[in-house]
Amino acid sequence: MTATQRREQLLAVSRRLFAEKGFEGTSIEEIAARAEVSKPVVYEHFGGKEGIYAVVVDREIQALTSALSGALDEGGHPKVMVERSALALLGYIEDSEDGFRILVRDSPVAQATGTFSSLIGDVATQVEHLLAEQFRKQQLDPRTAPIYAQMLVGMVALTGQHWLDARSPKKADVAAALVNLAWNGLSGMERRPTLTTEAARRPAATRGGAAAAPAD
Repeated sequence: MTATQRREQLLAVSRRLFAEKGFEGTSIEEIAARAEVSKPVVYEHFGGKEGIYAVVVDREIQALTSALSGALDEGGHPKVMVERSALALLGYIEDSEDGFRILVRDSPVAQATGTFSSLIGDVATQVEHLLAEQFRKQQLDPRTAPIYAQMLVGMVALTGQHWLDARSPKKADVAAALVNLAWNGLSGMERRPTLTTEAARRPAATRGGAAAAPAD
C-alpha cells in the first residue's frame, strides 16, 4: 500500500471499531491487529488513538453538516425546508450508520466544536433565523425563536437516534411524522403560551406539600 492507502485503511478499520466499541473500548492494539499492521505504523500515521479518532469524527461532522446545510440552503417554503432537513438527517443515518453511532457517543477527547451536540446547536442557529421570520409574519414574538429552534432541531435529532436502531417505520414515514408534529404544532402556536395545570399556578414553596411554616 501507498502511505495514503494505508492511512485510509486505518481510518476505515478504526471507524468500524469506534462504532462497535466506542472510544474507550477501542485500543491501538486492536486497530493494528485488524488492519494487519504493527502498532508503530498506526502511531506513525496518527500519533495515537486520539489522533485517529479526531480525524474520523471530523470527517463525519463534515458529512452531516454538508447534508443538513444543503437542505437549509436550498430555501423555499419553511415546511419544505423542515421536510428536507428531516430527510437529510435520516438519510445520513441510513447511509452512515457507523459514523452516526460515533457522533452520538460521548468521548473524553471530543472538542467543543466536534461533538454531535455542538453540530445540532449550529443547525439550530440557522433554523432560528427562519423561525424568527415566520414568527413575525404570524405576529408571534420573534425573541422566542432561539428556544423553539432548539426544540425543533432536538426533536429531529433524538428521533434520528431512536430510528438508528429501530429502523421502523420507513424513512419517509418518519420524516412525514416529524414534519406533521413540528409544522402543525408551530402553525397552531399561541402568542403567549401559559401552563394550565394546577401545579404550575401554585407558589414554588407549596409544590409537593404544604408551605413551610414561618420561623418563630
